[in-house]
Amino acid sequence: MEVRRSARRRRTVSARREGDRVVVLIPASMSRAEERVWVARMLDRLKAGERRRKPSDADLLARATDLSERYLGGHARPRSIRWVTNQKSRWGSCTPSDGSIRLSDRLQGMPSYVVDYVILHELAHLLVAGHSRDFWTLLRSYPKLERARGFLDGVALARGFDITDDDDVESAEDATA
Repeated sequence: MEVRRSARRRRTVSARREGDRVVVLIPASMSRAEERVWVARMLDRLKAGERRRKPSDADLLARATDLSERYLGGHARPRSIRWVTNQKSRWGSCTPSDGSIRLSDRLQGMPSYVVDYVILHELAHLLVAGHSRDFWTLLRSYPKLERARGFLDGVALARGFDITDDDDVESAEDATA
């Protein structure tokens, strides 16, 4: 960790990562006692933000359990859920036979409602294979379903990914009809 004092900085304090270390920027006029208080506060804020953007596997499992309770009546019970780096064409995947869910690390930093949608999508696959009417009916109760799907389509399009999946689109339309 490094503390940088600036004569130009009057009131604001900020913290950021630069490579492997944390840099805290403070006004040059700040006392050592104030520095200690602000450095601790900024480190806590930085860690909290990182936890929100990149939850641990245990955090993901608790989140998946909560989402299953709220939107799927608790029927989907994953045994594990984790981030993976090898998914380049999918946002998530699951193996119903062992109850495992994998989320692409490309989701990290996306809005929480988008990550929640992908988790719910994979939870629904623990109950229903494929993208049938029954599958989309399970997801219908998620209030940000279409917004999250649109967000992911926009990201995919911007990155040059193929977003056409006729079965997926037809089934989603059937479920809302």
